[in-house]
Amino acid sequence: MIRRPTILDVAARAGVSKSTVSLVLQGSKQVRPETRAAVERAMAEIGYVYNRAAANLRSASVGLVGLVINDLRNPFFTEFATSLQMALAAEGYATVIANSDEDAELQAKLVGSMIEHGVSALVISPAYGGASETFDQLARTGLPVMQVLRKMDERTDLFPFASFDYASGSAMAARHLLEQGARNIAFVGGLPGRAITRERKSGWREVLKSEGHQEIALHGKSSRAFGMQAAGQLIADHPDVDAAICFNDLVALGLMAGFARAGRPIGAEFRVVGFDDIEEAQQAWPPLSSVACDIAGFARDTATRLLAWMVEGQRPAPELRSPVHLVSRMSSTGHPE
Repeated sequence: MIRRPTILDVAARAGVSKSTVSLVLQGSKQVRPETRAAVERAMAEIGYVYNRAAANLRSASVGLVGLVINDLRNPFFTEFATSLQMALAAEGYATVIANSDEDAELQAKLVGSMIEHGVSALVISPAYGGASETFDQLARTGLPVMQVLRKMDERTDLFPFASFDYASGSAMAARHLLEQGARNIAFVGGLPGRAITRERKSGWREVLKSEGHQEIALHGKSSRAFGMQAAGQLIADHPDVDAAICFNDLVALGLMAGFARAGRPIGAEFRVVGFDDIEEAQQAWPPLSSVACDIAGFARDTATRLLAWMVEGQRPAPELRSPVHLVSRMSSTGHPE
C-alpha cells in the first residue's frame, strides 16, 4: 500500500516548519507570499491532499502556544507570562500557561500534557533539577521550543536560550554603591551552585576583586522571608557591611523590612540595590534601587522571534542576552527621588 504524503513531508520538501504548512493550509495572512508559494509548490510536487474534515477536528489546537513558568508567584515571572501572552494574542495565538512551581517532575508532566493537546510551539522558563525528561520529550516532537531566563539544557541549537545580561547588572550595582561611599558590599540571596546565582554575583565579584574588597555572600531562597532573615544575620555577624546587592527585589524588600524592624535606616546608613525592578520597587519606602530588566519588552521580543520561527522557519540565535540598566533610588542614594 502506497503511503499518502503528510504535512511533515510537505514541510520537509518546502524547507519550513510543520506550523508554517498548517498556517498556509488555514489561509493565514501571517505567511509571506514567497513562503506560501514554496509550500504550495511542495504540495503539488509530492501530491499532498488536504483533508479538511480531519483538520477541523484538530482546529482547537491550531495556533496554540504552551508556556511553562518555574514560579508564577514571583512578579518578575508573572509580568513575563502576561506580556508574552498578550503579544501572542495580538497575532491571533492562544497561550496555555502552567506553573511548574520549581518541580522538575511536575514540569515534565505539564510539558507532556501540552504536547498531547497539540501546541504548535512552547516557551519554557525551566525549573531546577532533572530537566532531561522535559527536554528529551520536546526534542522528539520537533516543535519550536525556546528556553528563557534560565538555561537548563545546553542544546541551544535545538532549544535557543534568551535572558538578560545579569553579570553587567551586578557590576553596575557594585560600582554605584562604591560611588555612594559604601565600603563593604555583601551579596544576599540566591541558592548556591546555580547558574543564575553565579551570573548575578559575577559582576559584583569582579568589581570587588578589582578594588581589593572582601567578598561576603549570604545565600538562600529568593524570597522576602530570606531577606528578613539575612538582615538579622548581617547586623549580628557582619556589622562592618554597609551595603548589599540582592539576588532579586523580593529579597531586597525583605532585607529592608528586617533593617526597619531593627531600627536601622536604609539609604544613608545601609544601602541596598535589588534586581529585576518589579513594580513594588518604586512603591516601597524607601524606594528601592534596582537593576532593571525590561521584562515586558523582553517578552514581546520573545513572541516576535518565536513567531518568526513558527511561521517562516527562522530559528532564533542559540543565545541572546538583553541589556539591563540601573535605576537608582533612595535605598542606595539616601536621597528622595
